[in-house]
Amino acid sequence: MKYILVLMIGLGIYSCKTEASKFTIENPVDQLQLSRVDSMPNLPKPFKIIDFNRLAKDYDKLVYDPNQTGDYWPLIWKDNSRKNFDQETFGIYTAMGDVRQGKEHYEGIFHESLASIGSVLGSSLVGIDKSNHNGEDYVGMLKNYFNSETKWNIMMNNTGPEVAQLGGGYARDWWYDVYPNVMFYAVADLYPKENGFEPVLRSVADKFYEANATLNGNYDYSFFNYATMEPTKNWICAQQDVAAGHSYVLYSAYQKFQEPKYLEGAKSSLEALLNQKENRFYEILMPFGAYVAARMNAEQGTNYDISKILNWTFDGTSVCREGWGVLVDNWNGYDVSGIVGSTVDHGGFGFLMNTYDTMWPLVPMVRYDQRYANAIGKWMLNAANASRLFYPYEIPDNHQTIPEEKEHTKGVIAYEGLIKKAHYEQYENIEAPVAIGDGMHWNKDNPKVSQFSVYGSGHVGIAGAIISKTNVDNILQLDLLTTDFYKNKAYPSYLYYNPNPEDKEVTIAIGDQELKIYDAIQRAFIAKKATGNFTFKIGKENSSLLVLVPQNTEISEKNGKLYANDIIIDYRYTYTN
Repeated sequence: MKYILVLMIGLGIYSCKTEASKFTIENPVDQLQLSRVDSMPNLPKPFKIIDFNRLAKDYDKLVYDPNQTGDYWPLIWKDNSRKNFDQETFGIYTAMGDVRQGKEHYEGIFHESLASIGSVLGSSLVGIDKSNHNGEDYVGMLKNYFNSETKWNIMMNNTGPEVAQLGGGYARDWWYDVYPNVMFYAVADLYPKENGFEPVLRSVADKFYEANATLNGNYDYSFFNYATMEPTKNWICAQQDVAAGHSYVLYSAYQKFQEPKYLEGAKSSLEALLNQKENRFYEILMPFGAYVAARMNAEQGTNYDISKILNWTFDGTSVCREGWGVLVDNWNGYDVSGIVGSTVDHGGFGFLMNTYDTMWPLVPMVRYDQRYANAIGKWMLNAANASRLFYPYEIPDNHQTIPEEKEHTKGVIAYEGLIKKAHYEQYENIEAPVAIGDGMHWNKDNPKVSQFSVYGSGHVGIAGAIISKTNVDNILQLDLLTTDFYKNKAYPSYLYYNPNPEDKEVTIAIGDQELKIYDAIQRAFIAKKATGNFTFKIGKENSSLLVLVPQNTEISEKNGKLYANDIIIDYRYTYTN
């Protein structure tokens, strides 16, 4: 594609030769389609975007308060078993009223990192310092999930095997052993000075590197023993998409430690994923592969097939865990498109945690490959809208299993899932969508309120950090940096998708510093010396990807990338589409 230097007097934009000029390309970035997203409504109904940021802060305030009163509260307790590290740690209930948990049961050691690490991550993303929260270092306490006593030497879902059979997949269901490390790496990036984290991060990366080398491209196993370096098959599905989790952690480790072997491992594990002949999406790890593929293409010059991984994530064509993917449906007038889970179980069964956590890699992915801006923008609009239906105060009483119990949630705990046809006999008469949870299936003594998911609700900070509203109700501002962990220096970058059948003008507050505004979809600067409230136009059913660049930076192009000073603002500047 040709690119043109256009003279722009006074704009303050310079080439490598310091000539006054503006870089532009004569065509905007062509968008790549995802057929599953194409099938989602442009304007989901009934439409409402809740304040996820406020919800995340309210969750943290209540759930991390050991003095909360009321039935089933408090939801946090101290664990002084000192497993793995000689320190006190904490537990958070997986579900409300879970009879397996709390300090009175199993000496208080049954708690899951999905809840603990996940909620520390979510709260931290919305600006709460969990390393010094009311005098407690909840960040440092996470080290107890590092299973050194068993010689696995990775972060796991429990602190030890004593309670492994109570639930949570410890050392038998592979994703449960890998995903805590993905979450922990994210937390560690937010707290780079946390004492004792670096040896844990290195150990995890070394274990994943060695495991990937041992597997040598064959991930056809149910779990992997990281102590003995032996893969195993059992009654649980083979989980080939664990390769995406390995790749994400190893590429993060490469960014942090700059050791070439971690880059080698990240590439090797991602290639093991891409070499699969069929869709092996199991729980949550697949979309992290799409992020790593896009980022390595941008930063390492690889040419990985991002669309292949995205289609596996969305399409619901997964084998073994049949139909796992992203739902596209309307149940009795309620659009549920965008939520993540089974597309076939009881007509469709989406989960809150999986929906929030899929936002984490897919939104920042667009920074590295803006060809997916429309697809991810449209999916996010649907997912954000449908996510509120998990919350008992946001869905009508006649579409939830236990509306009479919702006061116990204090407005911050959601149902675990949304299902088309209830999977409990006593709720089969409820019309879809049905807000529901699996808690009563985990233990026969679990109460009805165990359908309220403390663990999934704790991940709300992911959405809270990414999603903001604009002056146009159905045009969201999506922060592309907030979950882009271990990133290189970057200027504020946001995605806006216009789902409407006409152009829209969006106004955003950009502060008092003079900025020039770059649109990575248009491959052009669309404003100079902008301050205060900035208004821009988005075409119908199209996107803008804005990078807010200080006015006095020098603009240059090098190796196909566009720079403002030494910071990349467009990774695909001279690419043909």
